[in-house]
Formats: sequence, C-alpha cells, structure tokens
Amino acid sequence: MLRIEKFDFLVSVYIFCICVSELMGAKTFPLVNLFGYQLNASVAIFVLPLIFTINDIITEVYGKERTRSVIRSGLIIIGFILIFSLFATSLPPSVRFENSESAYDIVFGLSARIAAASLTAFAIAEFLDVFIFVKIRQAFGKKALWLRNNASNFISQFVDTTIFMFLAFYAFDKPFDNNIIFLVSLILPYWLLKCFMSVIETPLVYVGVQWLKAKNTRVS
Repeated sequence: MLRIEKFDFLVSVYIFCICVSELMGAKTFPLVNLFGYQLNASVAIFVLPLIFTINDIITEVYGKERTRSVIRSGLIIIGFILIFSLFATSLPPSVRFENSESAYDIVFGLSARIAAASLTAFAIAEFLDVFIFVKIRQAFGKKALWLRNNASNFISQFVDTTIFMFLAFYAFDKPFDNNIIFLVSLILPYWLLKCFMSVIETPLVYVGVQWLKAKNTRVS
C-alpha cells in the first residue's frame, strides 16, 4: 500500500504548482471577448491560486512559521529551476537534437528580466499572504476562515500581479502615462480572474484544513 504523509503530499502539490507556473506559465489562451476586447490568461491561472490556498491551509493548521519555511523552500526551488534553465540552454545540442534546439531554448531560455520579476513578485506576495491571513485570524479568531482566506489572497495576488507586470513589461522608452494605461489593462483583468479562482477554491481550504487535522496523518 502506498503510504504518504499528508503534509508531505501537500508540500509536493505546492512545489508542483510552482514548477508548472514557472515552466509552463508563458503560454496564454483566449479567455473571453468583452465589449470587443479579447481577454487572455496564462495557463498558470489554474495553479497560482492553489499556491495561496495551500499557504492558508498550512498556516491554519501549523502556524505562520511552518508556512514561511515552505515558502522559502519554494523560492529556492524557483531559483534552482531558473539557474538550471540557463545552464541547460547554454550547452550545445547533440547532432540528433540540433533541429529542436531553437524550440527548446525558446521554452526554457527565460530572460533575466522576466525571471527576476517572477521571483520578486512571488516572494513578496507569498509572505504578504501569510501576514494578512494571520492578522485577520488574530482579529476575528478561528471563525470566518473564508474571510481571511479570500482577503489575504485578493490583496497578495494583486501585489503579485502588479509587481510582476511592472517589472516585466514597463517600457522605459515610452511615456509614463502610456505605460500605466497598458499595464492596468494587463493587471486588472488578470487580478480579477485570480480573485474569481480564489473564491471558487474556498471550499478546498475548508476541506484541506479538516483533512490535514484528521488523526490519520497518511494519505493511504
């Protein structure tokens, strides 16, 4: 029988979400056409809110220090992925893979600016999420888990989206007002979509907390 500790499984899902968002998040897909304006989203939208949900589950059961340790581990993993991506794309291909080298480099050869923007935004937002979650719990006690879950997610994901978009896409050769209009057009719909996903995943927080608190500490 497969025996896995619940906390280990939860952290594994957390790391999976991080890896997926970093390695596959560059792809966008058409979401909806709103008043003639096509809104697009990154495929990472399906896993990013789950990262913050897992944060809240761990914080609720084990406390903020345990969650911060998991976040630090996640940041190290992101750093490893970025460093190894640069190393792997710098190596010359073997003869058999020469034709696919350009595609490989496009997929895994992340620019330094995008990588730095992603890492910075993720780090700030993750720790902010835990901070807000804990403050709301101190103010309201153990009740209203839905409130601290969504409030912390809404604020931290707005910070995450805003910092990333500014660091990654601010054009220094264009006027400030031009940049603001463009960046707001990216930030607002993407943040609202993250908030929507957070609301949908609220039941997962309740289920996850009860599941993690259960006496049986193993998945199976």
